[in-house]
Order: sequence, then structure tokens, then C-alpha cells
Amino acid sequence: GGLGQKTVLDTLREEGEDVDLDDVLRPGYSATMCTESGGPEPGVGCAGRGIITSINLLEQLGAYDEDKNLDYVFYDVLGDVVCGGFAMPM
Repeated sequence: GGLGQKTVLDTLREEGEDVDLDDVLRPGYSATMCTESGGPEPGVGCAGRGIITSINLLEQLGAYDEDKNLDYVFYDVLGDVVCGGFAMPM
């Protein structure tokens, strides 16, 4: 087992728009950097929209900037999103 990670959406709910990249990005195995999108409360909203909100926030905070020296960015998303937010290839 690994350590629990506070999600991007939980961080936004608790801290509002005053979020830094270090609040949502954690070091992982072998120099990987990890973040967890999270989602809406069950039965309240669309998981696809939550993922889009997270990706937009990461872009705004500079998570994908050249100075981060990223080789790859992987997204592990639900394949059964009811609202269809990610029911098509990206």
C-alpha cells in the first residue's frame, strides 16, 4: 500500500482557487510525479467534468510546462463514465 493522496477536486473544494501545484502533485515511484483527479460526490455530478476541471487546473498551474522536463503524461481514466465525458479516444 501507498500513501493516500488528496485529490485535485477535494483540494479545490476545501481551498477554493488558491491552490499551488505542490498542493496536488506528489512524488511517486522512480521519480514519477502523481496527481489524483477525484470526482464529484456520488450521484451529484459528472466524473468526466471533474477530470476536465483537474486537467485545466494542472495546465493553469504549469504542470505541463517545459521546465518540468516531462517525458510522458499518462491519464488513467474510467472507461464507464455514464455521462460520456471520456467515452471516446482522446
